Amino acid sequence: MSEDVDRAEVLRLLDDEYARAILTAASRDQMSAKQLADAIDASPPTVYRRVEDLQSAGLLVEELRYEASGHHYGVYRTAVDRVTVTFADGEYAVRVDGAEESTADRFTRLYEGLR
Repeated sequence: MSEDVDRAEVLRLLDDEYARAILTAASRDQMSAKQLADAIDASPPTVYRRVEDLQSAGLLVEELRYEASGHHYGVYRTAVDRVTVTFADGEYAVRVDGAEESTADRFTRLYEGLR
């Protein structure tokens, strides 16, 4: 993930209180946009804008949840485990390490999404 990261965009997003709050909340549990808005006490439009930016930067991923009624909705989870900024030789680098997920965890998540 780190090679393709737009370091200025990652730093801009991490400077935003709502983006940080979304990443923090979604690192605990997958949440819908409404759940995120409630959890971080923000308006839905604010959450949707930040979610879109975080997804574009590769820091947040969306998965679909299906209900027995046939309806579906998106839930979000943090896709990053760590961001490291280093300064050396007159330059800076931003490294983004993705959250690791085992195959068993991925299968369980997909199965639970079908219920």
